Amino acid sequence: MHQHQTPEYIFITGCAGFIGFHLAKRLLDEGYYVLGLDNLNGYYDPQLKLDRLSILKRHPQFSFVKGSLENLELLESLFEQYNLVTVVNLAAQAGVRYSLINPHMYIQSNLVGFTNILECCKTYHINHLLYASSSSVYGDNKQIPFSVNDRVDNPISLYAATKKSNELLAYTYSHLYKLPATGLRFFTVYGPWGRPDMALFTFANAICNQQPIEIYNYGKMKRDFTYIDDVIESIYRLMKKGPLADQAVPHKIYNIGNNQPVELTDFIQILEKEIGKQATKTFLPRQPGDVLETYADIDELIKDISYKPLVTIDEGIPQFVKWFKQYYKIS
Repeated sequence: MHQHQTPEYIFITGCAGFIGFHLAKRLLDEGYYVLGLDNLNGYYDPQLKLDRLSILKRHPQFSFVKGSLENLELLESLFEQYNLVTVVNLAAQAGVRYSLINPHMYIQSNLVGFTNILECCKTYHINHLLYASSSSVYGDNKQIPFSVNDRVDNPISLYAATKKSNELLAYTYSHLYKLPATGLRFFTVYGPWGRPDMALFTFANAICNQQPIEIYNYGKMKRDFTYIDDVIESIYRLMKKGPLADQAVPHKIYNIGNNQPVELTDFIQILEKEIGKQATKTFLPRQPGDVLETYADIDELIKDISYKPLVTIDEGIPQFVKWFKQYYKIS
């Protein structure tokens, strides 16, 4: 009798973004129904978002809606219309440096928008909300590696402050309404179809076009570069595992990182080797909002999903460069 039942959907916000696209693709390949929302904003080249989207649209089990999280009426209509069981909130105004220029975008998207998501998840009794946080919440944390048990009360950028706020809001909803929620603190994610505002992309672009690259803090920065496939595998396993239903407050945060910080200069060296060109380097002082080192303690993640990110930058950067050259038709 059940042939008319509406299928269960996974709702991914920011589905045309870097992580959202890869996650949607993985879920569709695994046979899930996916509803994607994205406002396709112009923070970086929308063509890249449209190209990602066109790949997702080849799947018959994918539905797309163009819109923003700030539009509560639209969100409510989607929760009303679709049988949504899991929500993965990856839509946000991204970028640390841009938050210095356009603070209001961050408040709208990352706070107002996220609160709308929480309200809908509460009202429609969603099984599990997974949401993007960021390693930037650690600020200039003196404890290395960064543990999810560390206090994160000192953000050094507005972007980081909005992500920390997301964690606080999600915790409150979990506490008050037993909303099962999982926070994902991503550490410098890179790979094919990546974000053009991220270092790897801007460096590759400049090196290919023989333009100088700007290296902040004279290259004395370390980042826990995490390859996209490792990130997706981690999210996928956390989804499969489901929320912490047995706890008084069903809320948990994980570091999604590679657990291997790399100095920026080493990163650039591998990139140069892959592209086959030397970079012209301009060394500059540290930028406001930039953190000196990121390093993820992933013990909790390994314990809960039996998975550890595996891809080193020696393996990951070549994958990115291969995609980059194909996509931009660079011989």
